[in-house]
Amino acid sequence: MAQLKTEVIGIASGKGGVGKTTTAINLAVALQMMDKRVLLFDADLGLANAQIALGVRSEYNLGHFLAGEKSLAEIMVKTRQGLTLIPGGSGVQELAGLSHLQSASIVQAFSTLTEEIDFLIVDLAAGISPSVMTFLGACQRRFIVVKDDPSSIADAYGTIKVMSQEMKLDEIYLIPNMVESQSAGWKLYNRINDVCVRFLGQPVQYLTSIESDELVLSALKKYQSVLEMAPGTGASRDYRRLADFCQQLRPIDPLSGGLQFFMERLIHNKPEAL
Repeated sequence: MAQLKTEVIGIASGKGGVGKTTTAINLAVALQMMDKRVLLFDADLGLANAQIALGVRSEYNLGHFLAGEKSLAEIMVKTRQGLTLIPGGSGVQELAGLSHLQSASIVQAFSTLTEEIDFLIVDLAAGISPSVMTFLGACQRRFIVVKDDPSSIADAYGTIKVMSQEMKLDEIYLIPNMVESQSAGWKLYNRINDVCVRFLGQPVQYLTSIESDELVLSALKKYQSVLEMAPGTGASRDYRRLADFCQQLRPIDPLSGGLQFFMERLIHNKPEAL
């Protein structure tokens, strides 16, 4: 029997401090709460902190996989939220500077996983390092988290430019974060999208915004997602909306790109496969 297709979403940002990992964690938890099987890959390799934010202690991490000591399946852990987590290696300098080939070997290793997964959420490092670009290219969709801040906007645009112009990637979505209102987030998206259309000749897409909410930080300090600690708050509502929209996105040709996560699974998921 063929494996179910896995939707792969990469979450990135032009610079740090814009809430990228918080978005990845809360989106993953929101999808899990909707009875989806979710795998969260902490690919912010030098400063991996998803496990800390989720209150997980893992004996092994991606460093053990790259050293050939453990398989990808052997470093995976279950979180109390029900997610499956592949932990990165916090403070491991070697992981922060992975080459394209090393990153590609990680992507290819996902085809060895037998667990059925509905969504793979890839939490990437900020910026445009070779490993970040390799991982983004291997995802089906790319969410760029941005704040209404000049440096965040400039860096988000720079990341989009590299993806669209140099890597010829599409399915790029902006997620305005820490905005005053949904209206303010929509305006921020339009400002950036107008620049992308004018100078890159390619629009970016929009799902929803995440409103500023002090309880998000409070939840992180308690090693929880905001959906667990304060399910009725505005940010929790926004993350649930984002998860809803992720499930409504149109199907993508699974073999339209090059190197992809779960490539063998995508091939064998084709209807004509035996």
